[in-house]
Amino acid sequence: MVDAATSRVAGQEPDVEILPATGSGPIPATPVRENALGQYAESEAYVGSLDRRSLHKTPGLYTRAWRRFRKNGVAMAALVTLILIVIFVASAGLISTYITGFTPSENHLADKLKPVMTDGYILGSDGNGRDILTRLAYGGRVSIMIAVLSGLATFFVGGAVGLLSGYAGGKTDTVLMRLVDVLLSIPGLPLLILIASLYSPGPLGLAFVLAAVSWPGIARIVRGQVLELRGREYVDAARTIGAEPMRIVLRHILPNILPLMIVYISLVIPGLILAEAGLSFLGIGVQVPTPSWGNMLGDAQQFFRTNQANVLIPGLMIYVTSLTMYLVGSGLRDAFDPKLTE
Repeated sequence: MVDAATSRVAGQEPDVEILPATGSGPIPATPVRENALGQYAESEAYVGSLDRRSLHKTPGLYTRAWRRFRKNGVAMAALVTLILIVIFVASAGLISTYITGFTPSENHLADKLKPVMTDGYILGSDGNGRDILTRLAYGGRVSIMIAVLSGLATFFVGGAVGLLSGYAGGKTDTVLMRLVDVLLSIPGLPLLILIASLYSPGPLGLAFVLAAVSWPGIARIVRGQVLELRGREYVDAARTIGAEPMRIVLRHILPNILPLMIVYISLVIPGLILAEAGLSFLGIGVQVPTPSWGNMLGDAQQFFRTNQANVLIPGLMIYVTSLTMYLVGSGLRDAFDPKLTE
């Protein structure tokens, strides 16, 4: 028989039957070890569930970026101003129907060059007797639409070329980057003037003309980022397990450069507004009677000495819209890259 006291070795509970000294029969051992293991497993499962819940509550990249963006007072003020401008131009039809009572092409030569707040003209009239407020709303719709469409086309075309060039490498990279170098070596404004003079595009065509000149810049930036990311461990791991190149690019590379592309486009759109305004001011952009801020400015230059409001109002709208878009883009840059604010 084995004494119960001698069965404890190094503080461990016995896991065999213990025979008492009296010889009255075997006594089954208490399953202390099994209970301890069970309790440990349950505690680990509970902690794991807590970890999973905390992971679900952890804010993602865009949530953290929005929180940082909200703390930027200048960017938030610019965003609110930009939203008000967008609401103004989107409500052009309501302004024409319920506020001014004029259409953008309706002219009254007897009322030309009316001052501000005179005879029902809230912001005055232009040299052809057309209401400035109505044309300002409709012209802003055209100018912002051209800039946004051009920015989106630049985003997709330049992004696609940069992704393909950076990931494919070899001859594909060489050919595409030499094309980008050629386009970047040509001054943008003379090229725009040449294209617009030859083809006289409408608003939609002008948007794609601007995009055709603007995409090489983002293509080069995206290519550089892809060259850096394609050698990372997680990309090598995806390639090792047999992932298709398209899946690697769309699932592992694109999400990491998407914030950079968004910031770049938000900083490019103000320049596109200025480019459209410049072409329309020169008479080779949006053609009258379709209003835009640029051709309103061009029509008003001859009346600058007699009616300064004709020049200042569309010029101020171009300036404020471009400035607010740039400040929003700068705020997005800081929000996506907090190191810049440290």
